Amino acid sequence: MNRREVVLAALAAGGEDTGYSPVHVQKMFFLIDREAEDLDGRPFFSISPDDYSPFNRAVYEVLDGLEDEGLVAMRKTKSNREYLLTDEGHRIGTAELNKLPEQTAKFFRELTEWVRGLSFRQLVSPIYNKYPDMEEKNVFRS
Repeated sequence: MNRREVVLAALAAGGEDTGYSPVHVQKMFFLIDREAEDLDGRPFFSISPDDYSPFNRAVYEVLDGLEDEGLVAMRKTKSNREYLLTDEGHRIGTAELNKLPEQTAKFFRELTEWVRGLSFRQLVSPIYNKYPDMEEKNVFRS
């Protein structure tokens, strides 16, 4: 699996018409890199410590490339932006998700649900607790 495929599969795991904020995608791919079992190609992003938690600009570069291909759309919200799959992106992402071992696909589905249900503070705090190496440059205090 490559970066493009893992991004499509992870976004598809949340279902159709599901938007992901920048913090959601950054933390989701950090956790996939650290915790997804039976997933060839890890780590996909080598996410490292940053001022406000684990981050890698490459996540946005892949999303921008998928947007150029018509597979991801970026929607502006009142306070930020959201990334969501187009119909074609969801079709391809679901196909990629279905190629994964069942336990890994289940992990993707549970992860996307968990990540989308949390605020920035609620999401970052448990990551710092579980992965203290990511707190190195932290300026955010939970």
